[in-house]
Amino acid sequence: MLASSRLIPFSRCVRVPRSACSARFIMSFSSPNDVVIVAASRTPVGSFNGALKSLTAPQLGVMALKHALNTSKVAASEIEEVLFGNVIQAGVGQSPARQVALGAGLKESTDATTINKVCASGMKAVMFAAQSIQLGHKSVVAAGGMESMSNAPFLLQRTPPPYGHYQAKDSLINDGLWDVYNNVHMGNCAESAAKKHAISREDQDAHAIESYRRAERAWKSGAFDAEIAEVTVTSKKGDVVVREDEEYKNIKYDKVPTLKPTFQKENGTVTPANSSPLNDGASALILMSSAKAAELGVKPLARIVSYADAAMAPIDFPIAPTIALPLALEKAGLKASDISLFEINEAFSMVVRVAEKVLQLDPTKINVNGGAVSLGHAIGNSGSRIIVSLVHALRQGQYGAAGICNGGGAASAIVIQKL
Repeated sequence: MLASSRLIPFSRCVRVPRSACSARFIMSFSSPNDVVIVAASRTPVGSFNGALKSLTAPQLGVMALKHALNTSKVAASEIEEVLFGNVIQAGVGQSPARQVALGAGLKESTDATTINKVCASGMKAVMFAAQSIQLGHKSVVAAGGMESMSNAPFLLQRTPPPYGHYQAKDSLINDGLWDVYNNVHMGNCAESAAKKHAISREDQDAHAIESYRRAERAWKSGAFDAEIAEVTVTSKKGDVVVREDEEYKNIKYDKVPTLKPTFQKENGTVTPANSSPLNDGASALILMSSAKAAELGVKPLARIVSYADAAMAPIDFPIAPTIALPLALEKAGLKASDISLFEINEAFSMVVRVAEKVLQLDPTKINVNGGAVSLGHAIGNSGSRIIVSLVHALRQGQYGAAGICNGGGAASAIVIQKL
C-alpha cells in the first residue's frame, strides 16, 4: 500500500485545530511523496489579435515550459509526464500537450495528456500532476495550461445542406464561452449570479478599476519579473520581444462607468470593462516529490497542501468558487483567516465580489497584483496562471489559495504554502 497520500478521518488527526474538524477528512501528504513546486513560469498574456496572435497555443506552452526548465535547472530528461490544459482545440493539431512536450525538448518517451475543464483546465492539470506524484506513479511532472483565443477557427458542418446557405460557428464562443445547458452566453450567467447576490454595477466597476491599478503597480514594481517567460515573435519586420501583459494598459478610467451592459441591455451590470477580455498565453509549473527534489538538489518554491473541485447548477458557475475554496481549506485543515493571499480568477468582476461577500474575505488579500480583468483571461491558461502568480507573490511560510470557476457550473481550488 502506498504511503503517499490518503484521506484520514478527523478522529485520527494529529494537532488539527478543533475548528477544522467540521469536515470529515483532511488531505495528508506524507514524505517522501509530499508534492513541491520547483518552477512556476508564464508567458505575458497577449491581447486578442495582439502581439502573440501569430503563435499557436502549443507554441506558447513550449515557451512557458522552457522557461520553467531553465529557471529551475531541472533537466528536460527528468520530466516523466506532461499535463496541459487547452480548451479550444479545433485546428490546434493532434495532441496539443504532446506538442508542448516535444517542442520543449523532452524525451520522446515522455507521455503527455491534454485536459479540458474549460477555464479550470490549467488548474486541473496541476491537480492531476499532484495526484500522480502523491500516488507514487511519477516523481517529476510538468503541468500547465495554454490558449490562443486569437487563433480560434470558425466551424462549418461537414455535410452541406441540399439547399440554402451555410452558417459558420465561432469556436471561440461555441466551445469556450457558451453555456450549452441554458443556451446563453456565460455573461448572462454572470448577470444572474450578480442579481442573486445583490452585486451592483458600481461594485463591479470599482473592482475592475482596482484590478487595473494593481496590475499597473505590479508591473512598475517588478512583481512579475521572476515568473515571465519572454516571447520572441518573428515577423517580416524582424523579431519583437514581448515582455509584458498587454491588457493592463488598455484602460480609460473615466470611460468605465459610461459603458453599456454587454449581455443584458436593461438593468444589466456586466460590461466590457468589468469582464475579462479575450487573450493568448500559457503557463507551466514543474512538480516533483520532495524526495526527488532532495535527490536532484533542487530548491522547492512551494508545496501543494490540498485541492478540491465543486459543482452546482450551470447557470451559477460564477458562484462555484465559494464552494470549492472552502472544500480545499477543509482538506488542508485551515481557515480562510490562515490564508495570506488569494488568487480568484476574474472571469468577471462579480466573481470576486461574490466570493468576498459569501466567504467574508478581505479584498486586500485577493489578486494583489491584478487579475484576469486587467491581466487577461486566456481560458485554458488561467487556472495554472493564477497558481504561478500566487507562488511568486507569497512570502516564505505563508499559505495561499487559488480558485477558478468554469463553464458547466463548476470550480477548482488549490492551497499551497511558500517554502
